[in-house]
Amino acid sequence: VSPKARATSNQCIIHALNQQKSMRPFAKLRGGQQVQSCAFHPSKPHFMVATMRSVRIYDLQKQAQVKQLISGAKWISSVTVHPTGDHVVVGSYDRRVVWWDLDFASKPYKTLQYHDKAVRCAVFHPGKFPLLAACSDDATVSILHAKVFSDLMQSPMIVPVKRLRDHMVNQGFGVLACAWHPHQPWLFTAGSDGRAYLWA
Repeated sequence: VSPKARATSNQCIIHALNQQKSMRPFAKLRGGQQVQSCAFHPSKPHFMVATMRSVRIYDLQKQAQVKQLISGAKWISSVTVHPTGDHVVVGSYDRRVVWWDLDFASKPYKTLQYHDKAVRCAVFHPGKFPLLAACSDDATVSILHAKVFSDLMQSPMIVPVKRLRDHMVNQGFGVLACAWHPHQPWLFTAGSDGRAYLWA
């Protein structure tokens, strides 16, 4: 993803590593929107593209748009998909974390606001742990218990668990990125203070 690429077709490029080929899924984006982030569905050939205010879901086999999710946020920073594939979360520069349940409406299921400054990244744990992390320019990282139930009539359980505070603000920027270990409940964070941490 390269939001500032001069050619719209170069803002998002998908690389097929096995075939050693690359494809540009978008010749144009409606309304001149910039691609901010993207994610793959864990089990379907679906591709999720976050522009400034919405998330579009595309079927790569049919090469067609499946759904558009309206965020209500002013500027999306990141997108993450729950391992079940039924829930999508974005972080935004206007301090929000927006959650959708894909089995229901295209409007958010819940909007969370735990930070004082921009949320740079929000990410689900890719494995068996029901965890969601969100890092921010306020130099903190929120850890949430985010349990999704197999019963569609039962709403997800979202509970704040911990606030990690060891990073420092540098020139107005805080924690720039976070990523979960694929199998352990360990979180990696990188900040503008030049430090990277592993939290266990």
